[in-house]
Order: sequence, then structure tokens, then C-alpha cells
Amino acid sequence: MLYSGMWLWILLSVICVIAAQPRSASYSGEYGGGGGKRFSHSGNQLDGPITALRIRVNRYYITGLQARYGTTWSTYVGGSMGDLEEIFLHPDEHVIQVSGKYSNYLREVTFITNKGRQFPFGKDYGTSFNAVPLHPNTVLRFFSGSSGSVIDAIGFHWDDPSSNCSYCRN
Repeated sequence: MLYSGMWLWILLSVICVIAAQPRSASYSGEYGGGGGKRFSHSGNQLDGPITALRIRVNRYYITGLQARYGTTWSTYVGGSMGDLEEIFLHPDEHVIQVSGKYSNYLREVTFITNKGRQFPFGKDYGTSFNAVPLHPNTVLRFFSGSSGSVIDAIGFHWDDPSSNCSYCRN
């Protein structure tokens, strides 16, 4: 009996330690419609934090998206119509909020950084969204969603900024 009581105590101790660990990951979305082919940049975050973005925009929609993680560009998702715009984040700058509008497709997206910069893309039409992390001091780590000839839907994944990426600061 003493032996089983000890195992119960150990098990409860382990559960308490795990439950006490601070959580930092959260998800916002998905914003848009149900069409398109699924995509996720979850593996790209291993290359480092988001350091640049390419957004393709036509008259009506956000048609394409690509992010640079560390020094490596993700696979481009979306269509080829519209103008491609590119932004670069400063060292230690991170996206901390994303707002925008959608209908069946993503129509507008604005990235807001911890340095106070705002990068708006697209047209002011549709249902509004405002995506922020659930936990303090977390940043945008990667995107997921669906796309075809446009970005059909998008979701935002938040977590602690990568601190072991020294080349990302250059």
C-alpha cells in the first residue's frame, strides 16, 4: 500500500509541475472562407523569427503571401495576379498584432509591430478582424490557412520570439 501511495504522490507531483509551466503559444483565426488548398508555415518557424513579408494584392483581394523566417523565404502561397509588395522588419522587431477584413477571401491585412510600425495591404471591405496573442510578450511566429488564386483564409500563430537566432538580428 505504501508503494502505490508513493507512485500516486509522484504522479500528482509531475502533473502539478507540468500544469504550472507557463504557456505562451496561442492561435487567432481562421479568417476568410472555406475554399482553397490548406497551407501551414509551422516548420518554417524553425528557421527563425519572421524578418520580412511579401504580400501580393490585386484590386479586390490579398492574392498571395510569403514570409521570410530568419534568412529563409517560405514557399509562396496564393495566386500570381496583382502587385507584389515587400517589407522588411528591423532587428528585434516583431509583428504583435494583425487586423484586416475578409469575406469569402482575405481582402485587407495590416501588420503592426512592437516598434509601432504599421503595414497595411488590400481594400477596406468586408468583416473586420483583429488578431492578437493571448499571452504577453509573444509575437507572430507563423501563418496557416488556405489559398488558390487568392488567400481564401488565414490564421495567425503566436509564441515567444526566437532568442537563439543571432544571424536574424543582422
